[in-house]
Amino acid sequence: MTEYSIKRLGIYGDGIADGPVFAPMTLPDEVVTGTLEGTLLKDVKIITPSEHRVAPPCKHFKSCGGCQLQHASDPLVADFKTDIIAQALAAQGITAEIRPILTSPAQSRRRATFAARRTKKGTMSGFHGRASGTVIEIPDCKLVEPELLAARDIAESLAELGGSRKATLAVTVTTSRVGLDIQVSGGKPIDGPLRITLAALCDSRGFARLTWDDEVIAQRAPPVQRFGKADVCPPPGAFMQATAHGEAQLLAAVQEAVQGAKRIVDLFAGCGTFTLPLAENAEVFAVEGEAQMVAALDKGWRMAQGLKTVTHAARDLYRRPLLPDEFLKYDAVVMDPPRNGAEAQTSEIVRSGIKRVAYVSCSPVTFARDVAQLIAGGFTLDWVQPVDQFRWSSHVEIAAQLTRG
Repeated sequence: MTEYSIKRLGIYGDGIADGPVFAPMTLPDEVVTGTLEGTLLKDVKIITPSEHRVAPPCKHFKSCGGCQLQHASDPLVADFKTDIIAQALAAQGITAEIRPILTSPAQSRRRATFAARRTKKGTMSGFHGRASGTVIEIPDCKLVEPELLAARDIAESLAELGGSRKATLAVTVTTSRVGLDIQVSGGKPIDGPLRITLAALCDSRGFARLTWDDEVIAQRAPPVQRFGKADVCPPPGAFMQATAHGEAQLLAAVQEAVQGAKRIVDLFAGCGTFTLPLAENAEVFAVEGEAQMVAALDKGWRMAQGLKTVTHAARDLYRRPLLPDEFLKYDAVVMDPPRNGAEAQTSEIVRSGIKRVAYVSCSPVTFARDVAQLIAGGFTLDWVQPVDQFRWSSHVEIAAQLTRG
């Protein structure tokens, strides 16, 4: 049988041999065999293991699709994610100081989407299997907060009440300061009896809020999140940082990058993850495309004590980026765009008089592209801080400081 030497990890965490041949759950310097189908090596057997191979901490690792790198040591994963950032920057001709990665602890993910469905014998819930639509039960997941894992039976109750044998419910559960915030999609169309039954379930199980598709069925208490001194109730399904630890590390990096600024623009502001803590020391103009998120941010600011002025706008920054004259009275910019980056907005920042930018990103490729544009416009990339909120996955977050003048 043909042996393959694994040379490196790909961006999705698979081992790659010459060819290329992609071998899931393998590591650099390993010799493996398997059945080659196209470029994918299946039924992989490890002949010579890497010194960085470890026993996966979760017994569901091989079947569950939630994690890709539990078989690798923490130092190897840290180097792998740091290298992803360095390679993306190098592709744009950029070198920079990359600080040591900050990794969230196990069992710290505060949002999870469970797949739940009815079966011949009852109901089941879990995560989708690796590269399949099969639902894998995960009673001992090492990724999510224990409070979330305990919500699996809630997902099963929801499937029993509002699911069908032919469809799988997606039950997104988020922890909040007052209880679980639950959003369901893929279930039966809502009607009067189902609405009453679901509201009763919310009351009996003590959820903070239950949303079915786009309709809030019941809310016992606003499912608030704490951003600095402010309590904010995000709309159902609103973006959040994956872990409280990761959020704190990104916030600390942003605060360092804009230190001393008295007037700040926060672009792609969401519900105020950065806006509201920054408002403890600076006036902030928050811009976000989703009006409901802007409203939640504004309400959180109005109810908080000891914050400076926060103004806001609901604006699609891809179609209508802020123009140079709109930056005239501001000292610094914070950006945290989606995965496709902020190319149009970056172009306008270059044309403005802004001299300090804190850039937060979940995509090394679009981050490097936008940073190259800023550097061409006179900025210097001072440092990059990797943050690993998605432990044991191939994803990595970035915070960076850029200055000019």
